Amino acid sequence: MDTMVIIALAVVIVSTLLFMIKSMGTPEKKEPVTLLDPNTKYPLPLIEKQEISHDTKRFRFGLPSSEHILGLPIGQHIYLSAKVNGSLVVRAYTPVSSDEVKGHVDLVVKVYYKNVNPKFPDGGKMSQYLDNLKIGDTIDFRGPNGLLVYKGKGVFAIRPDKKSEPRLKTTKHIGMLAGGTDVSQVQKKTTSQNNQSMQCDFDLNFNAIL
Repeated sequence: MDTMVIIALAVVIVSTLLFMIKSMGTPEKKEPVTLLDPNTKYPLPLIEKQEISHDTKRFRFGLPSSEHILGLPIGQHIYLSAKVNGSLVVRAYTPVSSDEVKGHVDLVVKVYYKNVNPKFPDGGKMSQYLDNLKIGDTIDFRGPNGLLVYKGKGVFAIRPDKKSEPRLKTTKHIGMLAGGTDVSQVQKKTTSQNNQSMQCDFDLNFNAIL
């Protein structure tokens, strides 16, 4: 065999081996996660506000970097907390943006204004607080929270309580009842990846908590 051919083959073989060794030794790069500790509050800035209807708005909050994801599994929720008129107000929300989205997280919130509903003359404390935020203002996020995680293809990891290990449950049909911000959970489950082998039947009941 010609010497040049042998050298060329040797170069190809060595290059291939080096690539394989490097690939085996280098772990797959993962996006940095924002919500590292469910007991820690993470202040995130409002970077965009969009009016969807006369009383519903989309609030976009920036993550620590353009490469960060929120780190919220499907089935989990976050808590927003803020001081409103001197009192701590905490509310649970589910983002409408996918956890694969980098750099920001979106919340769609119905704003309950004061002096509109006679049963709730003060309106919604958190929704009005969000509505009054200016671009650049921050609010504390905390999570992930919840006892259920949807793994895809009808598989759920469910914990009886916060201290218990999750138990896997598999189903072929899922019925969903959603109220208020829980509609976001329905949307995230039914549009998530790996759902091809599962049929989702769901009913929506639009109620909300102030």
